[in-house]
Amino acid sequence: MDLRRFRAVARKEFIHVFRDWRSLALALAIPMILILLFGYALNLDLKNVPTVVWDQSRTPQSRAFISLFEGSPYFSIEAFYSSYGPIQADLDGGDAMVALVIPSDFAPSVLAGRDVTVQVIADGSDANTARLALGYVRAIGLLYSRNLRAERMRFMGGWETAPPVALESRAWYNPDLRSQDMIIPGIIAIVLMVIASMLTSVTVAREWETGTMEQLISTPIRGPELVFGKVVPYVAIGFADVAVAVILGQWLFGVPMRGNAGILFLVATLFLTGALFFGLMLSITMKRQVVANQAALLAGFLPTMLLSGFVFAIENMPAPIQVLTALVPARYFITLIRGIYLKGIGLEIMWLNAILLAFFAFIMVAVSNRRMKLRLE
Repeated sequence: MDLRRFRAVARKEFIHVFRDWRSLALALAIPMILILLFGYALNLDLKNVPTVVWDQSRTPQSRAFISLFEGSPYFSIEAFYSSYGPIQADLDGGDAMVALVIPSDFAPSVLAGRDVTVQVIADGSDANTARLALGYVRAIGLLYSRNLRAERMRFMGGWETAPPVALESRAWYNPDLRSQDMIIPGIIAIVLMVIASMLTSVTVAREWETGTMEQLISTPIRGPELVFGKVVPYVAIGFADVAVAVILGQWLFGVPMRGNAGILFLVATLFLTGALFFGLMLSITMKRQVVANQAALLAGFLPTMLLSGFVFAIENMPAPIQVLTALVPARYFITLIRGIYLKGIGLEIMWLNAILLAFFAFIMVAVSNRRMKLRLE
């Protein structure tokens, strides 16, 4: 590869990138937009679930039970009703997600030490939130039962017997269980794949559509010189986007960076290389900007979004889909950056993921050069 011709192609591509200032501005704004959208809108934490109550008992005991929900950050008592009609209306209209129906014999049963059943109705149209909300309702019910047992033992002059097994839970790496700490690192993979699908997937196709590819073919430029020269400007843009995502993640959401930033940029380089040459390969193959861009969106961005473990846990997917996720390079990249961000570990533990990313980058570079050679020689 002749370095002089390589620099000439890279310079030409830099001039085109800065000339098309709208695409450049969008490429630099994408990480900001995605971080704001995903960081604020995509929140998997359960807080302030709208709740309505029908207290048929209306006793101090039932009010003490309701107070546990009022004091919980997970529930927000929106209204008190006296029939099922308005409860159903709120659930149907989305104004409430959980409804508590306390029976009229709640207080007598509690005072007599008998079992009492409280009806809990949840809006199952949002299955994940409903499942979490029901779990918290059960926890509050157990807390109320334990408080009653302790009070009864004190009244009888005894003492509360300790449970045979006491569980003390502790979450490592993300002790507050904040969804932003999981989402923000994954956005880096989304950003890099968007850059590839938006920019490099149209570079060579644009040359064919504008008629300048024939001029390039008539020059002494070889395939590798054109391929690597065209990728250089977008590598610089990709690094800038990674830096923006890291800075905004820490500044806006306080996402910690426990690992080595140098390792983060190293693995980002591997993934960025593969993503850029993947987009370039599509551009070389399709020869049409719109088709190449749509193919990059379908084959690159959507699998990164849905099959990488960014939002949906791979372990919860059906077995055939889990096998399919092994072909998505973003799966290994997201595992790496979350390990670097949250666990502070490096390649000494996650070396296999880095090797797979390097293999993906090597394959994309080789295929892109092969496809370009077929068209230049």
